[in-house]
Amino acid sequence: MAGSPGVSALCENPTEVFLDVSKLLLTYADNILRNPNEEKYRSIRIGNPTFSTKLLPIKGAVECLFEMGFEEAETHLVFPRSASVDQLRRVRETIAAERDQRLGADQRASSSSTPTSVSSPAPSPTAASEPQRPIEPPLSVLGGRSFLGTLQSNFQHVMVYENEGLQQKALRCIPHDELSSRAKDRLCKARDADPECSLAVEDMLVLELLQWFKQDFFSWVDSLPCSRCGGSTHSSGSLPPSTDDLRWDAGRVENHYCNACSLTTRFSRYNNPEKLLETRRGRCGEWANCFTLCCRALGLEARYVWDATDHVWTEVYSQSQRRWLHCDPCENTCDKPLLYEMGWGKKLSYIFAFSKDQMVDVTWRYSCKHQEVLSRRKQIQETWLLQNINELNAVRQQSLSSERKQELLERLLVELVEFISPKSPKPGEMGGRISGSLAWRAARGETGGAAAASKVKDFVFIPTESEKQAKTFHLQYNVVTDCYCRLHNNQEKIPGWENGVWKNESVFKKEEQDWKMVYLTRTEGSLSGRLCWRIVCAPVGMTIKSVSVRAVSQTFHSGAVHWRLRSPQSTFEFPGDGEMHSATGLTGSAEVVVEAELSGGDGDAAWQHAQLFRQSLKDTETSSFEIVVEMEDV
Repeated sequence: MAGSPGVSALCENPTEVFLDVSKLLLTYADNILRNPNEEKYRSIRIGNPTFSTKLLPIKGAVECLFEMGFEEAETHLVFPRSASVDQLRRVRETIAAERDQRLGADQRASSSSTPTSVSSPAPSPTAASEPQRPIEPPLSVLGGRSFLGTLQSNFQHVMVYENEGLQQKALRCIPHDELSSRAKDRLCKARDADPECSLAVEDMLVLELLQWFKQDFFSWVDSLPCSRCGGSTHSSGSLPPSTDDLRWDAGRVENHYCNACSLTTRFSRYNNPEKLLETRRGRCGEWANCFTLCCRALGLEARYVWDATDHVWTEVYSQSQRRWLHCDPCENTCDKPLLYEMGWGKKLSYIFAFSKDQMVDVTWRYSCKHQEVLSRRKQIQETWLLQNINELNAVRQQSLSSERKQELLERLLVELVEFISPKSPKPGEMGGRISGSLAWRAARGETGGAAAASKVKDFVFIPTESEKQAKTFHLQYNVVTDCYCRLHNNQEKIPGWENGVWKNESVFKKEEQDWKMVYLTRTEGSLSGRLCWRIVCAPVGMTIKSVSVRAVSQTFHSGAVHWRLRSPQSTFEFPGDGEMHSATGLTGSAEVVVEAELSGGDGDAAWQHAQLFRQSLKDTETSSFEIVVEMEDV
C-alpha cells in the first residue's frame, strides 16, 4: 500500500513475528467489517494482555491500527463511527496480501478464508482460520517470540542508563546535596526511634529522591493544555511522528485537540530519557524511564520493571537490607509490592526487572495469589521462557568478572526464597492508584474505591510471634490519627481505619470542619451500615481464653448502633459507652469477630444519626476502640 508507513514497518519484522501479529490485526479488521453495528468490535483495551504483549511491542503493529482508522482514547483504541471503512479495508487487504505471500503459494487458499469473529479486545481466532504450518514451532512458542522481542527490547533499553554523559546531565537536574542532607536527617530520626535500625543513608536517599521526583521534578499528563488558549483538550487519535520525534524515540504522537480553538497540540511519547530530563512530563512509562536514570546517576543500583498488564516502575537494590526494593515514582511509594494486586485490583501475569547485568522474572514479589497468577500465565511455556531468560543473561554477563557473576547468582537465590515466602498486605498496600485523572484511573479499575474496599474488608488479624509469646492480642484505634496500634507487637502502627477491617458495608470516615469533629458513619442515602473486625488465633496454635472490648458510639434522634462479639459458638452484645466489657461464652474459640451495625435516623441526614468513635479533632491521644484477647495454647 503506497504511503503506508505502518504496513511498511510491520513488514520489516521477521516472518514468524509478522505472521503472528498480522493474524490479530486481520481479526480486528474483519470483526468490524463483518459486524459494522456491533460496538464491542470497535474498541480495544490498551491494558489487555493480548494487546500489550502481542501488538504494542511489535514494530508497525499499532501504527497499522491507526492507519485503519483507530483513534486513541484514555484507556482504549476506538474505531469511531466517522472513520472510513474503505480505508480500513484497504489496510486490511494490504496486510492480507503480504501475509499470503509469506505463507507461500501452496497455502494461500486456506489463508484466504475470513477469520472467525470474536469479541474484542481479547481476540482469539479459531484454529480453522490459521493454515497448518508444520515446519513452524507450536503456536505458544510463536507467541513467545513476540513476547521475547519485548523482553529483548527492554533489556537493551536499560543500557542507555549507563551512559556517563547522560548520567552527568541527570545529576545536573538533581539537587543531590539537598537530598543527601535530608536523607541523613531522616536516618538520624529513624535511629533515634529504633537504636537497632540497620538501614543506611542510601535507603533514605531513595525515599528523598522519590519525593522530590514526584513533588518537584516530573508532572503527569492526562491531556495537555491548548498551546494557543491554554484551555482543556481531549485525545483525538494520533499524529505521524516528525523527524525530531523519531530522533528522541517517540514513535507515537498523541493529538490533543482543543474544541474552542480547533487547534492540535502534539504530545510526543518520548522513550529517550535524555529528552525526558527536558520535558519532565508523561505517564508511567516516561516516569519510570526517567526515574531509573536518576537512580543510576546517583550511583544507586536500579532496574526497570515492566508489567504485562500495562504499568512500569523501578526497583533499587538496598545494600544494607540485601534485597531489591519496589519503587514507584508515580505514586511516591517504596517497598509496597502488593500495591498493584491488592490495592489497584490488577490481575497480574508477567512482571520482569531489567538491569545492565541481568533480567529477572519478579512476578512473584508482586503477588500473594500465586495460583491465580499461574492460571493466567498461558501466553508462553514456562520452560521456554526460563530457557530464553537464561540465554539472554548468559550473553549479557559474558564480560563480567567471576566475582560479579557469583554476586548476581547469590542475589538471585535470595530473591527466589523471597518469592516463595508467604505474603500478606502491609499498611499502604491496599489503596487505589493516585496518579492520573479520576476518570482515567476509574476506567482502568485502579482507583481502589469499591474494588479495593472489597479486598480491604477481608483483612484478618492473626497474632504474631511476639503476641503469641505474650499470649495477648491488644489492639487500639484512634479515629483522629486514623491509626491502629498493636501494643504487644512492638507498638506496630497500621494507618487507615479500612486497613484493619474485615467487613465494610456502607461505612465511611466523616470530618466536620465546622464542629472540629471526626467519626465513622453510614454513606449518605444508605439505610444501614456494618463494620466487622476479625481476630483468628488458630494459625498460631492458640485459642481464646477471654475477650474484653471497649467502643465509643453516639446516636441522634432515632439512630441506633448495635455492638456485638461473635464466635462460631456464641454471641455477646455490649454497649458502645466507652467502658471496657468482658465477654462471656467465647472461651475455647479459635476466632472472634467484633461487629457494629448502624441504622435508623430521621430525615435527609438519617445516615449521620448513628456514629462510631465520634471525637474532637484535637484529641490525638484517646483511643475510641480497643479489644484485648487473652490466648492459651490449644
